[in-house]
Amino acid sequence: MRGLFERLISTFRRRSPERAEARQVAHGRGPLDHVVLLDGTMGSLRADRLTSIGLIYRFLRRAAPKVSVYYGRGLQWREWHDVSDVWFGFGVNKQIERAYGWLAMRYRPGDRVFLIGYSRGAFAARSLAGMIERVGLLRPEHAIERNTRLAWRHYEGETPAPIMTGFRHSLCHERVPIEMVGVFDTVQALGVRLPFFWLVREAQVRFHDHQLGQSVNHGYQALALDETRSVLEPMVWDSEGTGATRIEQCWFRGAHGDIGGQLGHFGDARPLANIPLVWMLEKAETLGLALPPGWQQEFPRDPGAPSVGTWGGWAKLFWLRAPRVVGRDPSEGLHDSVTLPERSRALFRPRILRPEIRRLARDSELGRHDETGGGAGGVKTPILGAPDLTPRDAG
Repeated sequence: MRGLFERLISTFRRRSPERAEARQVAHGRGPLDHVVLLDGTMGSLRADRLTSIGLIYRFLRRAAPKVSVYYGRGLQWREWHDVSDVWFGFGVNKQIERAYGWLAMRYRPGDRVFLIGYSRGAFAARSLAGMIERVGLLRPEHAIERNTRLAWRHYEGETPAPIMTGFRHSLCHERVPIEMVGVFDTVQALGVRLPFFWLVREAQVRFHDHQLGQSVNHGYQALALDETRSVLEPMVWDSEGTGATRIEQCWFRGAHGDIGGQLGHFGDARPLANIPLVWMLEKAETLGLALPPGWQQEFPRDPGAPSVGTWGGWAKLFWLRAPRVVGRDPSEGLHDSVTLPERSRALFRPRILRPEIRRLARDSELGRHDETGGGAGGVKTPILGAPDLTPRDAG
C-alpha cells in the first residue's frame, strides 16, 4: 500500500503544470532573463493593495513577453490567525522558499537573474540572493519541496561545512551569478518592536551579511528620505571592501510607502512613487533587461506630487520616531528629483554621520543641483565622492 501511494505521488509530480513547463523550456530555448518580484506586507495584485512591485509584474507580463517573471505577494492579513505573520514577520521564510523553488525549476546555466523586492519583500530578495550564494540553487531535477526546505534550513542554520558542501555538489548548480538585486527601502525590523520580543525575532531572521554577495553583479536600493518611523529603519548596504562600483543607493523624496508604491486609496501620490519605480527599471534596462521603447511613459512622474505620509491609518500606532540617517555609506546619493530645500534639510540633519558632507553640500552639491534642474527621471547626486553610475541620458 505504501509503495502504491509513493507511485501516485511520483505521478502527480511528473504531471504538475510547473514541472511540465520547466521540462518544456529546458529544450530548444536560448538564455532567459528571470525576474523575481517579492512584495511587502499586505501587498498583492488587488487594486487596493497594488504596490510598485505589482505594477512592475503587470507591466513585464504584458510588455516583456520574453522575460520569465515571478510575483510573490507579501504577508496577508485575511483572518485573525494571520496577525502574527503581519505584525511579527512570521512567514517571510515561506515567501523566500517559494521564490527559490520557482527559480530552481526554471534556471538553466546561461540565464540571468534579477531579484527585486519592497520592504519585507526587499529583505526576502536580499536573503534569497544570500541563500543562493551560500547554499546554491537546486538543479531542476532536484527542485522538490523537500530539498527546497532543506536548502532553507542550511541557509538559516549552522550546518557543518562538509554537509553544506555535499548538498551543493550533489544537488545544486556549480555557480549561479545574480545580475541584479534591486530593492525598495529594505526594512531592518521584520516585526513590531515589542519589548524583548523583537530582539529574539530579528536574531532568528538576521541577514548573514550586510554586504552585497560576491555572486551579485549589481545592487541598487531606493531609500525614503522622509520616513521617520523607527520600526522602518532601512538596511543600507555596506559597500566597504565589496567594490563600491557594484552598489548604488539613492535617496528619494517620500515616505516608506511612497518609495514602494504602497499607497492604499491615495492615488494622488502615484506620480511621486513612480519616480523610484522608473529609476529601478532603468537600472535593469541598462543591464540588458529587454523593455519596449518609450516604456517610461506608462509611469507618469511628478516630484511635486503629494506624499502618502507617515501618520495615516495604522502608522499612528508607531510612536517611536527619528529622522533617517543619510550618508552612512559612500554608495549613497540624492536623486535629482529631490528639491533644493529638501536636499538642504537632508544634508544638515543633526543625526548625519559624516560632518564633511556639510562642506561638500555647501561648496558643490547645491550649486550642481541648480545646474541640473532636478528632473523627475534624473541622475543621483553623490553624497561623499561616491561614483555616479547612472547614465547621463537616463530619462
